[in-house]
Amino acid sequence: MSSVQFDPILSDEVKISDEAEQQLKTLIDAEEEITGVRIFVSGGGCGGMSYGMTFVESPSEYDCVKQQGDVKVYVDAVALGFLSGVEIDYRQEGLNRSFVFKNVFASTGGSGACGGCS
Repeated sequence: MSSVQFDPILSDEVKISDEAEQQLKTLIDAEEEITGVRIFVSGGGCGGMSYGMTFVESPSEYDCVKQQGDVKVYVDAVALGFLSGVEIDYRQEGLNRSFVFKNVFASTGGSGACGGCS
């Protein structure tokens, strides 16, 4: 396996808000043997792609890596094509807290909704 390199393209393609970075750091620090988080893309279909994150113990040889502060974000080359222009933010509204992916459809021109569904 080749060593994973920090990717300047990923730094330009994927933005992380300061609040999201702080929350990710807190979550990573609370876990043992975790080196960062992976952004993944799955599915498709009527509502478009689904985006999410999971903990990473070790990167794969296909990962691009973004280092922001103390947080490492891993994205494989295929998922990166669907993440152009995305910003990861963290929102807290009342008791609800969540990471939010903004501008995920910027590169595809989609809206995330199916015009034919009722």
